[in-house]
Amino acid sequence: MKQYSLSALTEEAYANFPEAKKKPVIGMTANHSDIDATIRDAYYKQVVAAGGVPVIIPPVTDADVVINTLEHIDGLILTGGGDYNPLWCGEEPSSKLHNINAVRDSAELLITRLAYNRQVPMLGICRGMQTLAMALGGHVEQDHVSDIKHSQDAERQEATHSVSIVKDSTLYNIYAREELVVNSFHHQVVDETGNIFRITAKATDGAIEAMESSEHKSIMGVQWHPEWLGKDGLPIFQWLVERAEEFRKAKLLHQQIITLDTHCDTPMFFHQNVDFLTRDPRIKVDLHKMTEGHLDAVTMVCYMPQVHPDIESPKQYADYIFNEISNFVNKKPDYLAFARTPEEILQNKQAGKKSIVLGIENGLAIEDDIKNIEHFAKRGITYITLCHNGDNDICDSARGNNTHGGVSPFGEQVIKEMNRLGIMVDLSHAGEKSFYDAMEISQTPIVCSHSNCRALCDHPRNLTDDQLRALAKSGGLAHTTFYPGFLQKSSEADILDAVKHLEHAISIMGIDHVGIGTDFDGDGGVPGMNDASEVINFTMHLLRRNYSDADIRKIWGGNWLRLMGEIQKIKKLKD
Repeated sequence: MKQYSLSALTEEAYANFPEAKKKPVIGMTANHSDIDATIRDAYYKQVVAAGGVPVIIPPVTDADVVINTLEHIDGLILTGGGDYNPLWCGEEPSSKLHNINAVRDSAELLITRLAYNRQVPMLGICRGMQTLAMALGGHVEQDHVSDIKHSQDAERQEATHSVSIVKDSTLYNIYAREELVVNSFHHQVVDETGNIFRITAKATDGAIEAMESSEHKSIMGVQWHPEWLGKDGLPIFQWLVERAEEFRKAKLLHQQIITLDTHCDTPMFFHQNVDFLTRDPRIKVDLHKMTEGHLDAVTMVCYMPQVHPDIESPKQYADYIFNEISNFVNKKPDYLAFARTPEEILQNKQAGKKSIVLGIENGLAIEDDIKNIEHFAKRGITYITLCHNGDNDICDSARGNNTHGGVSPFGEQVIKEMNRLGIMVDLSHAGEKSFYDAMEISQTPIVCSHSNCRALCDHPRNLTDDQLRALAKSGGLAHTTFYPGFLQKSSEADILDAVKHLEHAISIMGIDHVGIGTDFDGDGGVPGMNDASEVINFTMHLLRRNYSDADIRKIWGGNWLRLMGEIQKIKKLKD
C-alpha cells in the first residue's frame, strides 16, 4: 500500500550534502487557453530526463518581467501550440488560418528576441521553431500545401514521416544519421530562415523541418515534437541541457572574473549622435550590449585618422572625444564609471558599474609636442597606439612607406615619456622594425592591443611568430582581434577563426601573454562575436575546449590588468 509521509520525503531531500546538484534551469513557454497558462507534461518530463530543471514561463510582455526571467534561466524552450497571426509578417490572413493565440504571440516574440541578445541557448519546437523565424528575421508560410500530411491523425508518440538531415549540422552530430522518422502536427511552416539560421533538415516535399544558428550559437528549431518521442526525442533535450549548463558556467565565471575588451572604436560614431545609453543598432558597444554580454570593462580609444579634412587640431579632436565620453558616463553614474587602474576596474565591478577605460589610437594626437602626453595622461588614458595605417613622426606603420626606418628619434622620446607616465606602449599597426625598435627602447613591456597571427593570415598588420616570441620573452602581450581581414583572407571569418588565432598565440607565447581586443566599431566583428552582447559566446567556446577558469580569467583581461598594474607601479616608484 502506498505510504503518504511528508517527513520521509523531506528526509530524503536532506539525505546528502550539498542538498542538490547544480543543474541548468530550462524555461518553457506556456500555452494560453481561456484563463489558463498550460504546458503538456511531455515537455518538462523530457527536460528532467535530460538533466535540467524545468520552469514554466507565462505569456507576459512586461519588459521587467521578461528580462528578470531571462536573468534566472540558462536555456529556453519555445513550445508548440496555435498559429501565428500573419499581421506580424505584414500579411492578411489565409482562409485556412486557425487557432491564433494572440496572448502568446507578442510575449514569445519578445522573449525570443531578448534571449537571442543575451545568448541564451534556445530550442524551438513546432510553433517554437516558427517563433525563432518570426522573431529573428525569417518568415512563416501561413498554410503549407503538400502531398505529405503534416498534421497526423495518429497518436503523438507515433512517427509518421521522414526528414533528411544535413551532415555537418547539430542534428547530425546528435543522431549520427542522415534520415530521421518524426511525428508531425502543423500546417504553418518556416519557408525562410533568415540570415542567422541555416536549414539542417527537410521533409521529402521540401518543407523545412529543422534549422540552427549559422553563427555558432546554441540555437536550434525542429518542426516535429521530440517531447512525445521518448528516448528517440530525448537527445535533442540533452543537447539543450548541455548547452544551458555551459551557459550557466560561463555566466558564473563572468561574475567571478573581470572581463576587459582592450580596444573598441565606438567614439568614431559620436558625430552621428549615437546613444551609448540605449541599445543603439548603429554601434557595437553600448551599455545594454555590455550588460547582455556580461562585459565589465572596455577600452574606448580616440582613433585619429591620418588625414581628415574636418580635423584642424588632433589634440583638440582627442579632447572633444574624451569630453563626449565623459558626457554619457556622467549621465549614468550608477551604472558607468571611468577607470584608470586595475583597482578602479575591480571597485567598479563590485559596485555594479561598467568601466570605461581610455586610450589613443595613433600618436598623431600629441601633435609632435611631448608635453601633450602628460596632458592626456591627466585625462586618464592608459595606452597610446603609436601609429595607425600610415607613418607619423613617431614611427613607421605596417602599411607605411618606411619613412624613418622604424622608430624616429622623436618617437624614442615619446616612448620614454610614456614609460615615465605609466602609459602602456601599444604597437598594433606598427611595422616590424618599429616593433623591435620600440621593444628595445621601452623600459616596460610593450603590448599589441588588437593584433592577430600572421602564420594563420598573411597580412602585414598581423604579428609573425618571431614577434610573438619576442613579446612573450619581454613580458609583453598580444590581444586577439575580430577584424575579419586579419582573421581569414580566403573566406568570410567567424568566431571559430578568432579562437584559432588565440590558440596559435597561446601555442607560441603561453597563456600569460594573450587577451582580447575586439576592434568593435572599427570594423571588428564576425558571426558569433559581432558586438559586445556576444562576448560571452567566446567564453563558452573556451569552456568547450576545456580551458580552465584560471586560463579564461587571464585571457579576458587578467594578463592585461597585471601588466597595467606593473607599469603604473613603476611610475609610482619613480614619483
